[in-house]
Amino acid sequence: MSVNKNDTIFVAGHRGMVGSAIYRKLQNEGFTNLLTQTREELDLRNQDAVYRFFEKEKPDVVIIAAAKVGGILANDRYPYSFLHENLIIEDNLIHASHSNGAEKLIFLGSSCIYPKFADQPISEDSLLTDVLEPTNQWYAIAKIAGVKLVESLRIQYDRDYISLMPTNLYGPGDNFDLETSHVLPAMLRKFHEAATNNHEPVTLWGTGSPMREFLHVDDFADAVSFVLRNKMDHHLYNIGTGKDITIANLAKKIQAITGHEGEIIWDTDKPDGTPRKLLDVTKMANEGWTHNIGLDEGIQKTYQWFENNIENIREVDMS
Repeated sequence: MSVNKNDTIFVAGHRGMVGSAIYRKLQNEGFTNLLTQTREELDLRNQDAVYRFFEKEKPDVVIIAAAKVGGILANDRYPYSFLHENLIIEDNLIHASHSNGAEKLIFLGSSCIYPKFADQPISEDSLLTDVLEPTNQWYAIAKIAGVKLVESLRIQYDRDYISLMPTNLYGPGDNFDLETSHVLPAMLRKFHEAATNNHEPVTLWGTGSPMREFLHVDDFADAVSFVLRNKMDHHLYNIGTGKDITIANLAKKIQAITGHEGEIIWDTDKPDGTPRKLLDVTKMANEGWTHNIGLDEGIQKTYQWFENNIENIREVDMS
C-alpha cells in the first residue's frame, strides 16, 4: 500500500524525539490528516482506552514511535518498567490497528534487538541467533516481541505491516538527562556543562573502545516517509548509515564542537556495553533509501538545538 496525502495517519508518540521528527516530516510533505494524542489524552498502556480510540478514529496508517526508552543505566535500574510497559504499549497498538483495519503499520524498534556478539555489520537475519547484551535485554526483548507480532500478522493475515530497526538516533528533542539518556546526548550535556564551568574534567563510562553507529533523527523520519510511499518486500529493515565510530573519537568530536578544553577521564570500572554495533543497511539501500546527514553536521545541529532549548530540555521520568 502506498499512502495518500489525505489518509488518516496516527503517529503514536508524536512528542518524543522520533515521533516529533516524523510528524514534522509528514507535515512538510503535505500530509493533511495527521492524528496525535498526548499521554494525558490517551494512555497507551490502557487497553480499553486504546481500543475505543481506534474504533472511533479508524486510522488508515499507524506509526508506532511510542516507547519507554533510556540508556544503559536506566535499563539496568528499571528492568521491569522497560519490559512490561513496552510490551503493553506495542501489543495494544498493533492489535488495535489490525482489529480496526489499518492498512499500513510501521513499528519502530532498536538495533539492541540483535545479539551482543552478532557478526558485523549486523544483518536482519541475525535476530534471535545468540544472547542479547545484558544491560539492555529488557527493552530488547520487548522490541523483539513487537517485531514478531508484525511478522506474524503479515504471515497470517497478509498485512502490510513493517518493522524498522534504527541504529543509535540523536537530534532535536532528544533526552539529555544524565541518568536516562543515550551516549551522544549525555556527552553533549556533560561537555557543555564542563566547558561553562572553567573547562573542568569530563568523566565518561568505560574504555572508549566500543564502536557505535549514529543516525540523525531527521534522516530516520525520511526513511519512515520512504516506507510509507513504497511497497516493501520484507517485514524487517535496518535503518542506519553503515558507518561507525569509537566512543573515544565521538567524545573528541563533541568536545571540539562544544569548545571544551579540559581533560577526558575514562572510568574503566563502568561497563562498555556491546563492543561493536554496526548495522548492515544493504536491504534498505536496495529498496532505494540512504541517509543524507553526516555525523559532524548532525552533532552541530543537535548542539545548536540544545543551546537554544537548554531551559526546557526533555528529561524522562522512569518511575
